Amino acid sequence: MASKEEKRYLELQMEELKEAYANKEDENPAPKKNDAQHKKNLEIAKLYEDAAEYEEDLKAFEKELEVVLANKLKDIPDELLEKSPSEERDFTQEIKNLLEATWTHYVEVEKSHPQEQLDIIKNSTLSEVVENLDKAYPDVQQSFEDTIKKLLITRWETLIAIKKEHIKEEIAEIKIMGLKPNYVQRIYKQFHGIQ
Repeated sequence: MASKEEKRYLELQMEELKEAYANKEDENPAPKKNDAQHKKNLEIAKLYEDAAEYEEDLKAFEKELEVVLANKLKDIPDELLEKSPSEERDFTQEIKNLLEATWTHYVEVEKSHPQEQLDIIKNSTLSEVVENLDKAYPDVQQSFEDTIKKLLITRWETLIAIKKEHIKEEIAEIKIMGLKPNYVQRIYKQFHGIQ
């Protein structure tokens, strides 16, 4: 037979175990109703994931358009990078590619611009392209800065319009399912802890 001390020691251990398990149950109550509600909210939140991603992209493109509107061409890539430091995009190369593609279209398809302009664009850094085009074509009525900025503005406005259309499509799909978009958005934000 166990001594009184051993018996008392075992009783104390048992009480500690009971308290520990009781505290865990209090801290993490998981009734089936809450679990079912959690699963339902998860499914509803998933319905809004694409729309939320498009909304995030839309905000980014709107900020980028503000930068394009407010700066000279040579300053735009650095300003974009400063405003979006988490972006892993190479804005300089992105803009250069846009210019080359657009001028290639002008030269080869529309035949409205000389090949020499395209060559200057291809052989210049982005920060020098306007200056080099202005030197080579001083008699052009509209400055190359304005022409190129209009291209960039059009590009960003197009990206914004596309994202808005994607958001509308996602909202329409939610409505087709018989849910209110505001409700789905609210559940999405609650589920992901977004204020």
